[in-house]
Amino acid sequence: MESLIQTITVYAIPVIFAITLHEAAHGYVARMLGDNTAEQAGRITLNPIPHIDPIGTIALPLFLLISSKMLGGAGLLFGWAKPVPVDWSKLRNPKRDMLWVAIAGPASNLLMAVLWTISLRLLGGLEASSTDFAVRMAIAGININLVLMALNLLPIPPLDGGRIVFSLLPDSLANPYSRIEPYGMLILILLIVTGSLWVLLSPFLAFGEKVINWFL
Repeated sequence: MESLIQTITVYAIPVIFAITLHEAAHGYVARMLGDNTAEQAGRITLNPIPHIDPIGTIALPLFLLISSKMLGGAGLLFGWAKPVPVDWSKLRNPKRDMLWVAIAGPASNLLMAVLWTISLRLLGGLEASSTDFAVRMAIAGININLVLMALNLLPIPPLDGGRIVFSLLPDSLANPYSRIEPYGMLILILLIVTGSLWVLLSPFLAFGEKVINWFL
């Protein structure tokens, strides 16, 4: 049990900030592009408390972490915060600006992965003691943020990747594509159950790893 508690302690801060800052980034970019809905709701903040969803930010990551620990595998650790409210009609150019609002979340995760990588390098890099608490937290921060970046870039509405694809498609294709959204989470669950998810995440993870390797 002590080992499990230590693992939870190592992952707690990286998970909470990876998820909540992802949402804050959406709100910040939306404000830059004309929509202050998130700001009025108090969601453009580095304080994680307004972003925390009891299920997606705490219960699900905790369950996945415990399950992977008990099964002795790496598992897939992910979750979500309360979605930041965005009024697309308030954006200066809604369809175009949707791209930048959507990409802000994964971009924030990549940035956090880089910051954790720099922290790891300052602690001694990959050669540092794997039992050191700060080293383990930095490695957890890198892995969590790369997975969340990759997961959110999948072109499945309502994930950020789906919003990005919608923004890039011509209207004749974008509108039919958007009809997938009600089934997006079901598609994601099927990918997890069938083991296909990691195959789809691989290109995005490889890109993220190349970026952080520049800082190691």
